[in-house]
Amino acid sequence: MSAQAPISRFPVPNLSDMPEDLRARIALVQEKAGFVPNVFLALAHRPDEFRAFMAYHDALMDRPGGLTKAEREMIVVATSAANDCLYCLVAHGAILRVRAKDPRIADQIAVNYAKADITPRQRAMLDFAVKVATRSQAVGPEDHATLAAHGFSPDDIWDIASITALFALSNRIASVAELRPNDEFFGMGR
Repeated sequence: MSAQAPISRFPVPNLSDMPEDLRARIALVQEKAGFVPNVFLALAHRPDEFRAFMAYHDALMDRPGGLTKAEREMIVVATSAANDCLYCLVAHGAILRVRAKDPRIADQIAVNYAKADITPRQRAMLDFAVKVATRSQAVGPEDHATLAAHGFSPDDIWDIASITALFALSNRIASVAELRPNDEFFGMGR
């Protein structure tokens, strides 16, 4: 068996060398998950960017609103599939399985969300998110009207677009960094 590939193409600092606030954030995640997701270690390479990314992540993924936590993860999985991002598909697929309490949903959405066992409302949400991820210049009033007809508020639409945009950044950095998913993610929620 060959040696395992590095978690990132870029330098990964040792936990002991990181600023205290980053170590504290990573320790909280490790306590909750039982392991340190590789993305935290890779992003810690640039502490100011780590802080900014995580602040925006938390503002979008943890805020109250018309989207459930599972729906927010559905957006990440569907758009990460559209962007061919292995790390985000695996990591957020695991989180989606846990949040939705469904061992199949992440795989269904990653392969073809249009045929996944989701509601018409969620399908409309993912249609919009994937359009934002792949053809944002084509988004128009009809897209907003479709989402409104499914009960999404203007704030919900903003959230869908913002989550898609943040993870477009994340997908690209993860791909360029050749970020390797943690083995632990593959079995979570199954």
